Amino acid sequence: MKYNKLEKEIAKAINDDRKYGRVNPYRFDDENVIRRYDTDKSTLVRPAFVRDSEKILHLPIYSRYADKTQVFSFYKNDDISRRALHVQLVSRISRNIGALLGLNCELIEAIALGHDMGHTPFGHAGENYLNDCLYEDTGLYFNHNVHSVRVFDTVYGRNISLQTLDGILCHNGEFEVREFHPVPLTDFDEFDEKMRRCYTEGKSFIDTLVPSTLEGCVVRISDMIAYIGKDRQDAVTARLIDNDTDGFTDSFIGARNAEIINNLIVDIVNNSYGKDYICMSDEGFNALKIAKKENYEQIYKNKAVSEQLDTIIKPKFKEIYKILSDDYVNGNENSPIFRHHIAMIEKYPAKNTEKSYRDELTGMIVSDYIASMTDDYFIELCDYLGIEKGGKVDYKSYFDDLKG
Repeated sequence: MKYNKLEKEIAKAINDDRKYGRVNPYRFDDENVIRRYDTDKSTLVRPAFVRDSEKILHLPIYSRYADKTQVFSFYKNDDISRRALHVQLVSRISRNIGALLGLNCELIEAIALGHDMGHTPFGHAGENYLNDCLYEDTGLYFNHNVHSVRVFDTVYGRNISLQTLDGILCHNGEFEVREFHPVPLTDFDEFDEKMRRCYTEGKSFIDTLVPSTLEGCVVRISDMIAYIGKDRQDAVTARLIDNDTDGFTDSFIGARNAEIINNLIVDIVNNSYGKDYICMSDEGFNALKIAKKENYEQIYKNKAVSEQLDTIIKPKFKEIYKILSDDYVNGNENSPIFRHHIAMIEKYPAKNTEKSYRDELTGMIVSDYIASMTDDYFIELCDYLGIEKGGKVDYKSYFDDLKG
């Protein structure tokens, strides 16, 4: 394995900054935090962005990260990553970069922990299926980054800061660029307009978004760093590939998870220290693009990963969306959409608002419910509702390797 090191002058500058207490002039300071409602005051015990992280961690549905697909939906194997681990890895990697650059690591952690809360069951495939349902019904687009913000800001109304919400909205880890220049954000009016355009214009607008803080930019690049190598490890565990080097280019950043994480962190810090933007070298950026492309070719598009999604899961999304919509419109209070979803939200009502959640657009309420589901809950709900379209899921057992 090869592990690159920080350039000597960069390492010395970082150590000197720490020794003499120098502060990065481009970091986002707690005192500049903006909230929708001026009711949550920072304290020594709960500074601004610590408060955000704790609001996110203590949200009742935070635990559902643990049973949401990262890549491998149909594997019963606890050694394969779920979304809960992914957000922790993003937090760890981005905090490492932030600490070296002298950024606000509490803001970084809040963005990282919340960035995937809007993900559906069955990963990006589920996100696409729900988008199809919502768009056909309402003409609005569903995207997980936008929905993450909706969960915190509308559904549960936890008065999360503008800076954290903006970092979550703009994390968009599927779209890579070499330089991330923060785009200033003034207030919630401007942010709300961004959200509106995300719903009405979809990915064509979302792909233009850039975080307003360096901290948000760090989380955005860390999102990719966290999954490139880890997905390769998971592919080995799933016996999709023999090892995490075969078929992958041993480039500037290496081919294995540990190499990729270390070498991209080093590359980013070497090229970003002292700057008002986050940057990779040409070599680092090109290697990242190659690594991502190879993951798509060998993992994400592999038939073993995707074969049941379109044939079994997609039809179930359409059917479950229709049934839940009808139940809501008809006021069927015995339906799970009332007893499991709306009851949960009304038990933990949004703060600082007199608007009833039940007054939201029906399609949005149904999408909120479906997006909140874990993979197992989704399948059990289909069974409960008698949805047979698509057939039964064929899971790969813990013991498949012992058969025959």
